[in-house]
Amino acid sequence: MPTTASIAKLVELTASVIPLDEEHQLVVLHAIIAILAIVLLIILLKVDPVISLVVGTMYFGIAAGLGLEKTLATIVDGFGSIMAEVGLLIGFGVLIGALLFNMGALQRFVELLLRLLGARKLPYALAAALTAVFPSIYVDVQLVLASPLARSAAPALGRRGLGIMAGSVTAGILVGYVFVVPGLGTISIAGLLDIPLAQMLGIGLVVGIVTVLLTVFVYSLLVKRGFWNPETDETGIVPEAEQNQSSSTNGGGTTAVQTRQPHLALALSPVYVPLIFIASGAILNAFNSGSAFTDFLGDPVFALFVGLVIAYVLSQFFSGRKATNSTMEDGFSTTGQILLITGVGGSLGEVISATNLADVLGGLFSANSAAPVIVSVLIAWLIAAVLHLAIGSISVAAIAASGIIGPVLAQLDVNPIIIGLAIGSGALFALQVNSNFFWMFQTMMQVTTKGALKALTFVTALASVISLLIVCLLTPFF
Repeated sequence: MPTTASIAKLVELTASVIPLDEEHQLVVLHAIIAILAIVLLIILLKVDPVISLVVGTMYFGIAAGLGLEKTLATIVDGFGSIMAEVGLLIGFGVLIGALLFNMGALQRFVELLLRLLGARKLPYALAAALTAVFPSIYVDVQLVLASPLARSAAPALGRRGLGIMAGSVTAGILVGYVFVVPGLGTISIAGLLDIPLAQMLGIGLVVGIVTVLLTVFVYSLLVKRGFWNPETDETGIVPEAEQNQSSSTNGGGTTAVQTRQPHLALALSPVYVPLIFIASGAILNAFNSGSAFTDFLGDPVFALFVGLVIAYVLSQFFSGRKATNSTMEDGFSTTGQILLITGVGGSLGEVISATNLADVLGGLFSANSAAPVIVSVLIAWLIAAVLHLAIGSISVAAIAASGIIGPVLAQLDVNPIIIGLAIGSGALFALQVNSNFFWMFQTMMQVTTKGALKALTFVTALASVISLLIVCLLTPFF
């Protein structure tokens, strides 16, 4: 367990790399204590994550100087802003997943993939598809749509299958987010550093795919060698809709066994129709060809609502009104749990952002603008990584790092695409408890906090390091 001395040593080490005055050292110290306290409360003392998050968030806000009133106001604002951003997406997505499971669509799709690819290739195929095909989709939407599929496929991979599939989902969603156009992180970096979008598209796609495949390979090896422990890393909690479906197919008597099922292509339309809407809108906007109508169709909330309506109609027709209403009720119950923990996770991120830690890094890159290319790459990666650890948002870390580095980019003897890729790599590093995505991932993948630290925090750190090595290898060619 970390001691006060070890925490102080960490702050001292950080200060030796990044010049900090006494005020900023205290902010860094309190941020480290708050995050460690949250993790230890949940893992060692088994305190509920919502309570642990609120305790850690209040401590940090008060200790960092926000004061009692502003700390509470920031917690409320953070909860509200996250709900405004992802609340409907989560709700619609969870209900779509529940209805698809009730119709047997996800199970049949997994069976098809297993027949075509085999169990060994499935994690790679899912991760590569999430990276290369769906980066235009918000990461929250990708998680909502991919998590039921990953959980359904996990048993085919053996006892540690959920660990492998959870890591594959992490790598697939988040690597594409920072390297592949039109991922939000990628677009932001390219725009702020004036990197041609076509160049970012080609090179970023190669870096993204190689990174995700290597990450899944290395992580899978570790999982198979005991890194993942189902007893401590998985909650063992199956969503109510899936329990009902399982009991019906096994003769449990709670629900009549389905005699009619829609064609698989039709059954999966609640997933691919929203994806087509969102991707089309994002691509049109990326090339300045969008309109108010395409923006409306491509809005994730509207697109997922269309998917929910399609799923609801299909379920009514093929499963019946009673089964559909029961599934919707179970979905609402699951949604409430996810929204609460996601919102409180957003509160922590908001409180951390209110301390403006980004200015700690402001002078670092300017002071090293004449450094060799490889040093410039490492500094760009470090700035983005530290910002992500502090703020808890990949996109904000990428944007802030690009804003810090952009003004001195012309002074550097390095191609902007390399710096942009290094920023994306650093912004990916170690997504953890101060991100609302962490808590969404934990609840939707049905893993414990310890499991999320392995399948999400560790995997993003691994992908970040692997991608940094790839960027360094590319540097001599640009």
